[in-house]
Amino acid sequence: MTTFVLIPGAACGSWHWHLLDAELRARGHDVVSVDLPCEDDTAGLEEYADAVVAAVAGRRRLTLVAHSFAGFTAPLVCARVPVDELVLLAAMVPVPGETPGEWWAATQHPDSAVRRAGRAAQRAGAGTAQGGMPESAVPGSAADPFFQDLPPALAAQAAVRWRRQSDTPATQPWPITSWPPVTTHFLLCRQDRLFPAPFLRAVVADRLGTVPDEMEGGHFPMLSRPAELADRLERYSRTATR
Repeated sequence: MTTFVLIPGAACGSWHWHLLDAELRARGHDVVSVDLPCEDDTAGLEEYADAVVAAVAGRRRLTLVAHSFAGFTAPLVCARVPVDELVLLAAMVPVPGETPGEWWAATQHPDSAVRRAGRAAQRAGAGTAQGGMPESAVPGSAADPFFQDLPPALAAQAAVRWRRQSDTPATQPWPITSWPPVTTHFLLCRQDRLFPAPFLRAVVADRLGTVPDEMEGGHFPMLSRPAELADRLERYSRTATR
């Protein structure tokens, strides 16, 4: 069976994949849910890729699933180890030499308020569990760009499990010269507040030259719709060229 390698976005960890992880394992797949060194101020994009490469050592038939900020990390992994396919899930799509910090303006992200709200929640990191939570980290708040479609209890769990996200990788240019020659799928979420669907359609058309696939849900479909997401990942896997 396929080995699904789940690569988290900024300030996230393996917990944010746990419902999808369980769903895929129940269907007989191998799953590697990676924790990146996001709290380490000495770690940048190359070190994030190192963490994924180490986690998949010895495994075969790899499908990388890259969420959000992991769009900068996963292609670096594809350049280092054999990968059958890459699934970009509500992800950033970089171009050579661009830093993650530059990406927002370069892609003409439409809502600076949403961006600031998201960054405030991620900078709070583990401190959200001890109170003093910024409004953008409060599930269901008007500023919440992440968890608006989750049940309240699950949204609260997700919010308190933010990790501190170092700014180091945001300052580093994307270090490869072209997109890796790996079958790539892009899946966007129609109710995503952080990366709105019209915005991502334009980014994907411009930077990948393709039309993205779409599903319902907000920025974290692995929590809101794990079974539907697993269905889609299995379909990608079955049609991959091996």
